[in-house]
Amino acid sequence: MDKFVELTQVSKDFETKQGRFQALADVTLSIARGEFVSLIGHSGCGKSTVLNLIAGLLEPSSGGLICNGREIDGPGPERGVVFQNHSLLPWMTCLENVHLAVERVFGAREGKAQLNARSLAALELVGLAHARDKYPNEISGGMKQRVGIARALAMEPKVLLLDEPFGALDALTRAHLQDELLRIVAQTRSTVVMVTHDVDEAVLLSDRIVLMTNGPAATIGGIITVALARPRDRLALADDPTYHRCRGELLAFLHRREQRPAA
Repeated sequence: MDKFVELTQVSKDFETKQGRFQALADVTLSIARGEFVSLIGHSGCGKSTVLNLIAGLLEPSSGGLICNGREIDGPGPERGVVFQNHSLLPWMTCLENVHLAVERVFGAREGKAQLNARSLAALELVGLAHARDKYPNEISGGMKQRVGIARALAMEPKVLLLDEPFGALDALTRAHLQDELLRIVAQTRSTVVMVTHDVDEAVLLSDRIVLMTNGPAATIGGIITVALARPRDRLALADDPTYHRCRGELLAFLHRREQRPAA
């Protein structure tokens, strides 16, 4: 497997008022170029900590992280992040929010017209060119998340990191954005790492699902390979035995961990 993102024996400790807390212990994972990997587990199992380590927002207490052959030692434009909270600047339009990221990455070597074209192309990719001049308070929650995805994609990242990007949305909006994400990933051939609590979302979107054990000292408890052909159609998968097998394995793992939270 092409090891595009690598975590090798990664551990992460946090200093708290009660003393040192070990969030992660000995996490080793390789992610291939163009692969879609989901991290799933109960609350407090270190999913977001793993994502933030890959993003360079946290430093490991021990172990190493590599992206595209280079050590991860901080945030960088080759890794775009989309959080559950869209984090849009309310005084900027949708286009201006995307343009802000584009300018930071490409501003030193491209002119204003090129930067504007990049920003608009990113909004078009998520189907929001018509909302370019709207402010965040003028659009829905789902549209805000699409602007956040557009902003991350506009930087042309090598890795797209998603931290429960659809967690705060209603079921219908979530399903629509999941389908949009499938389309975008197929078009851009992005490498994606996503944190989710949603079993069906993980199986629908992923090539592999990383199962995190409960904390403290959370680690990888198993990996499920989702051997479903792409493109994927959620209606067609309703009767697919492979889909149901993966879903069943995932539910069984989560149920066992729920029954034995300290395991």
